[in-house]
Amino acid sequence: MLAAISASENGAETILLEKNEKTGKKLYITGKGRCNLTNDAGEDAFFRNVVRNGRFLMSAWHGFDHTDIMSLVESEGTALKTERGNRVFPVSDHSSDVIRALNARLGKNGVKVLTGYEVCGLEKRGDTFLIKLRSGKTVESDTLVLATGGLSYPSTGSTGDGYGFAGSFGHRITDTSPSLVSFRTDPDEVAGLAGLTLRNVEAVLKLTPSDRKPLYKGFGEMLFTHNGLSGPLILSASAYLPSMIKENGAILSVDLKPALSSDKLDARILRDFDKMKNRSIKTVMKELLPAALIEKVLIRSGISGDKKVNSITKEERKNLVETLKALTFSVIGTGGYEEAVITRGGVDVREVDPKTMESKLVKGLFFAGEILDVDALTGGFNLQIAWSTGYTAGKAAALFGKDKKEEV
Repeated sequence: MLAAISASENGAETILLEKNEKTGKKLYITGKGRCNLTNDAGEDAFFRNVVRNGRFLMSAWHGFDHTDIMSLVESEGTALKTERGNRVFPVSDHSSDVIRALNARLGKNGVKVLTGYEVCGLEKRGDTFLIKLRSGKTVESDTLVLATGGLSYPSTGSTGDGYGFAGSFGHRITDTSPSLVSFRTDPDEVAGLAGLTLRNVEAVLKLTPSDRKPLYKGFGEMLFTHNGLSGPLILSASAYLPSMIKENGAILSVDLKPALSSDKLDARILRDFDKMKNRSIKTVMKELLPAALIEKVLIRSGISGDKKVNSITKEERKNLVETLKALTFSVIGTGGYEEAVITRGGVDVREVDPKTMESKLVKGLFFAGEILDVDALTGGFNLQIAWSTGYTAGKAAALFGKDKKEEV
């Protein structure tokens, strides 16, 4: 939608082919239906949150940044607000208002929007792209922007078509996998914990416990599911999980009390013990942990829940502190594309001009959004990638078309 807006604003006769019955189907579900439009924290924050190929996005971001998409949407009558973490949402909390704003601009710009038009094949004959539709018809165009998304949430139409189209033109597609997605763990490790939320914890992701440098380290909120772990902290960690996880697994270590050093936590536990000397440890631990987690922590610490705290040994207390500071889970996989916020991987950016999003292999072919091998953490950053690359590709495609006509 942004690519079509940009192309039309730069003088191109623009057709938007949408295989769904309406535009913005995936946008409708973003931010749990509220649409986290972008992040208002600026350049440094944006590039800190881009996980892969941030340098490639430099020119596109400077050409159309967070302030530009906010101005566009607001100019079409959708008021915006900024919440915790500089996340930008419509004041109404309805993603449909963002979609309505984009559709309004498409209409004003005279873009021909064709919904229910599924593309099944592409070909370039001379200087003309032949866009073959499922209906049997063919659309011809001087230039072409592929903005088909990835594989995440296939029910919205993201079924990986664009990778096949790009591949048919000789483009390399890097390995794809679900990202910003839940972790699956050993079922025994999370049994009985589904629905429990942990706030203000620290998570460290490693391939093996002995690794000195973690894949990811972050602070925030996580929750337990019936088969693993989810929540903002876990989704962020998943962005750094390599594809080899399917073969070798990984270890997630959770510090349940990151605000306390091991010594201070031990002192806190001793104070609790002293206040309730004749009580069982499972009772005393209610001062420190959610009830559902107590048994898991005590089992990992090698302590019977019925043991009185006045008989807990120094060694047992040490084990307890170590468990609280590093409760580990075996990561054996992730959720699938049907729940993944984004797709990792895509069109190799080494084959794309970062200033224009034009293919280096095929003149007049441009890429935008999730089809590219670029991705970021949650917080509006992935949508900003879509806006920035979409605007850049649309503008460059329009100018490319103008140059061709002038040559003729």
